[in-house]
Amino acid sequence: MTKIHRRIESYVSSWFKQLDESFNVKREPRENKPFVTISRETGAYGTTLAAMLVEYLAKHERRQDVSWAAFDKELISKVIEEYKFPEKYNEYLAESTMPVIQDIMEELLGVHPPKETLVRNMSEAIFRFAQVGYVILIGRGANIITARLPKGVHVRLVGSLEKRVAHMQGYLNVSEKEARDYVIKEDRNRQDYIKKYFHQDIDDVSLYDIVINSDTVPLEDVVRIIAEMVLKGKGKPQQV
Repeated sequence: MTKIHRRIESYVSSWFKQLDESFNVKREPRENKPFVTISRETGAYGTTLAAMLVEYLAKHERRQDVSWAAFDKELISKVIEEYKFPEKYNEYLAESTMPVIQDIMEELLGVHPPKETLVRNMSEAIFRFAQVGYVILIGRGANIITARLPKGVHVRLVGSLEKRVAHMQGYLNVSEKEARDYVIKEDRNRQDYIKKYFHQDIDDVSLYDIVINSDTVPLEDVVRIIAEMVLKGKGKPQQV
């Protein structure tokens, strides 16, 4: 587990503790709370940004009784736990499509439920998490799933292929060719996933509130921009 994922995991634990406490004291229903979705090109620092954003919001959130958390791989773990799926379902809940013949054969053989069922389960979990609020949801069509919830800030991170490949080469500790193949494959998987299961184009800018080029905008500035939208309320006029 990387340092970034360890940081994210610690905030996830706090978020679930906060959720349990809110139910125990029977607080008001937690609906229409702020949340963020991040769609990203591979290697555009989506996970890094999420970890930085959680820490920034933790320091600047006006409410002292709430915790922010980011969900990427952690979301898969919660879906597997909630629906009592075997751990092997990890690979079937990834952001990728499956060849139709393979899906049919594996379904008939009882390897897993239909991919559409798994995507629906994942989508239901994403929607519920967004309703609870104070979460950053990475990938898996979260911006589309939660589009009708009013307090979401939907972000798309992009960058040049060259810089994204260089980032992943260092992150994965692989050759330049291996990193390039990985980035291209992951980008295609995500594009196909959104097209097949949500009938949308992942690069359609109208699906997002803001699209940011990670090549040219420092991550610290990206964090501040998104956090200001969250803390002041998306769409509210800025104070001068």
